[in-house]
Amino acid sequence: MDSYDYGWWPLVALHVGLVLAFVLGYLRPARPREWRSFGVLGAFFVALYTEMYGFPLTIYLLTALLGRAPFPDPFAHNSGNLIASLLGLGEGWAGLFMFLGGAIIVLAVVIVASSWRRIHDADGKELVTDGPYAVVRHPQYTGLMLGILGALVQWPTLLTLIMAPILVFTYYRLARREERELEKRFADEYAAYRQLTPMLMPGRNAVAQITDKKGSASEG
Repeated sequence: MDSYDYGWWPLVALHVGLVLAFVLGYLRPARPREWRSFGVLGAFFVALYTEMYGFPLTIYLLTALLGRAPFPDPFAHNSGNLIASLLGLGEGWAGLFMFLGGAIIVLAVVIVASSWRRIHDADGKELVTDGPYAVVRHPQYTGLMLGILGALVQWPTLLTLIMAPILVFTYYRLARREERELEKRFADEYAAYRQLTPMLMPGRNAVAQITDKKGSASEG
C-alpha cells in the first residue's frame, strides 16, 4: 500500500506562524500598501506549507490530468519534491533539492536580518549605504525574493509557481514607491547612491564596492 504522509495540520500552522512572525518582525508593514504586499506573501506561504504537510493539491491535479499517478508512491513525503519526482531522479536527488532550497532560505533570512539591523540603527535619520545596502538598494526585498526562490526549489507546487511572479512584482512595485519617498527625504544623496547601486540584483562590482568602503572606513 502506498504511503500517505500528509494531513499534518499542526505542522502547517507552525511553519506558517513562524514565517509570518519573522516577516512581521523584520519588514514591519505599516501602511495599507505594505499590508497588501504582506497579505500576498502570507498567501504564498500558506499555499506552500499546506501542500508540504497538509494536502498535496498539485499531486492530485497532476493525477487527474494524466489519468494516473504521476510517479510511484506519489503521496510519500519523499516524493513531494516535484523536480526530482517528475524527472525520476530518486529520493537522493529529492533530498538534495530540499537541502539546496533550505540553504537558500537560510541565506535569505541572514540578508533580511542584517539589513533590518542597519535600518533600525539608523532610525530614519540617515541614509544607509553600508553592508547589504552597498550591494543592492533594497536588500530586504532581495532576501525575500531569495526566500521565494528557495521555497520553489525545496517544494515546488502549481500554486506557488503561479504566485511567485505576482509576489515578486508586488514587492518590486513597493520598492519603487519607497524610492520616491527616499528621493524626497535625502535628495541628492539618494540620487548619487541610486546611480551607483543596483536595485535588487547585485552588479558585477558589488564586492569591489564593499571592499572599497571597508578600506575607506579603516583609513579614516
